[in-house]
Amino acid sequence: MSHHLVVFDSVFFCYPDGTEAIKGVSFRITHGESVGIVGANGAGKSTLLMHMNGYLIPMKGSVIIGDLYLDKKTRQEIRKKVGVVFQNPDDQLFMPTVFDDVAFGPLNLGMSEEKVRERVDEVLKTVGCLSLKDKPPHHLSAGQKSAVAIASVIAMRPDILVMDEPASNLDPRSRRQLINLLREFEHTKVIASHDLDMILDVCKRCIVIKEGRVVADGPADRILSDRVQLEENNLELPLSLQRL
Repeated sequence: MSHHLVVFDSVFFCYPDGTEAIKGVSFRITHGESVGIVGANGAGKSTLLMHMNGYLIPMKGSVIIGDLYLDKKTRQEIRKKVGVVFQNPDDQLFMPTVFDDVAFGPLNLGMSEEKVRERVDEVLKTVGCLSLKDKPPHHLSAGQKSAVAIASVIAMRPDILVMDEPASNLDPRSRRQLINLLREFEHTKVIASHDLDMILDVCKRCIVIKEGRVVADGPADRILSDRVQLEENNLELPLSLQRL
């Protein structure tokens, strides 16, 4: 299915302060793939994700989402295909109540109010936050905010789900619920995280980024069990693979 395709072709991006964040990145993600993006802080993971729905646009090279080349004219259409969960949930939660935040996307897609109420209840129940429906988001804990931000994106039922450190604020139970949820998400998903155990649990493929370049790309179980390669990229073996 072409609308689930993500293609980076020799993508370069430099921030206004001169930081070269991405340097010639190329890869192809096809329908239904679950891909983990890993690397040390500052490797370029978040910059990479922000190209996937047009928050950033390449300075050189091209990004294709589905059958659309990313540019200023196409990014609004691309954002309908790609749902992004940011690392900081405060970047996504801006409405008076949790219900309003989760309902915002479906309402803008033109769904009826009845269908929106059903969708909101469904996704909040999925992330374990149905009881928070009427609460103001700024009254929530960090973990609750993360779960609601995830719900607000899933409510849109995107073709491609992109997540930046989705488990960083979650307690162990919420983290496990998230892993189960991601396993059930049938479409393409791309997850950047330092939680290598979660990547191992959820993703079949893993891409390692170092200083803005792809240095490894292959089956997650092989990449994440290569101690030498991980250490070369300031990463450690997942806890589940470490032997004391």
